[in-house]
Amino acid sequence: MIGYKDSGVDIEAGYRAVDLIKEDVKRTFRPEVLGEIGGFGGMFAPNFKGMEEPVFVSGTDGVGTKLKIAFLLNEHKTIGIDCVAMCVNDIICSGAQPLFFMDYIAIGKNVPEKISDIVKGISDGCISSGCSLIGGETAEMPGFYENDEYDVAGFAVGMVDKKKIIDGKQIKAGDKVIGIASSGLHSNGYSLVRKLLNINKDPSKLQQHIESLGKTLGEELITPTKIYVNTVMDLIQKFNIKGIAHITGGGFVENIPRILPKGLGVKITQETWPIHPIFKLLRDMGDLTMESMYSTFNMGIGMVLVVSEDQSKDVLSWMNTNGEPGYMIGEIVAGKAGVDIC
Repeated sequence: MIGYKDSGVDIEAGYRAVDLIKEDVKRTFRPEVLGEIGGFGGMFAPNFKGMEEPVFVSGTDGVGTKLKIAFLLNEHKTIGIDCVAMCVNDIICSGAQPLFFMDYIAIGKNVPEKISDIVKGISDGCISSGCSLIGGETAEMPGFYENDEYDVAGFAVGMVDKKKIIDGKQIKAGDKVIGIASSGLHSNGYSLVRKLLNINKDPSKLQQHIESLGKTLGEELITPTKIYVNTVMDLIQKFNIKGIAHITGGGFVENIPRILPKGLGVKITQETWPIHPIFKLLRDMGDLTMESMYSTFNMGIGMVLVVSEDQSKDVLSWMNTNGEPGYMIGEIVAGKAGVDIC
């Protein structure tokens, strides 16, 4: 008699994976979480106290081909941070405080310890962003994914008072653009990175120590995406932040214009912040144009804020005092839409 396990799906491994992740999931629970792990739906009872018109803001994303680096290194403990970061960093651009997160992991062969490592990273990301991991799904899909491969995606839900939504409508010419440092590549451009560095054909390069990076190439490429929730939430409470852009796929060129009113553009001044060494390495290896770099990567700036000129110095002072590297990187200009890198 042929059973489910004969097709490649190990139900017992699924049970063991759930047991291994329970404690990591529980440590993310806010008081608003109802129920326990294992139900058919995650429950969250939001607290609307102090809000006139609460608005839910949601965001969804995955990790992309950065997962290929995790497979080659057999390192899975931080990839979940990337998944959470890509979602929560998006919803805070509207001024929303993340509340809860849910994940989806599809894997070729369910190895409980690997699932546990992935979920530990997701839990770490949730704790860093103040949201609860209230549920998820692990799907064992033999024949669809290779045994040692998986995909991970998720979504986050946050909340903001309607009158406090940050939508860029207040932005005007003369406002200043402040950049917050990234931790490196984050989770974007990895298909190009793997091609430029020839990692697909020669994975051993990941073990090479790169002097300019101060670590191996693999260690640099697996560095998790920075989570900006605490910094941005604090800044919103203290200053009038007019616009926020998460610099992800599409770099500066695609992401900053998304928050600008019609008829406005942005002038970004190069060399106003330290470029992370990984981007210099990629530029030299691939002989890439600066236009290509700024339209693909974050170039060392993971989040952009737009503030009035009279608040800009105070914002920078607060950031640097609180250990968050920030830089005055540009200005909003009238007449020419888009991004001018000069």
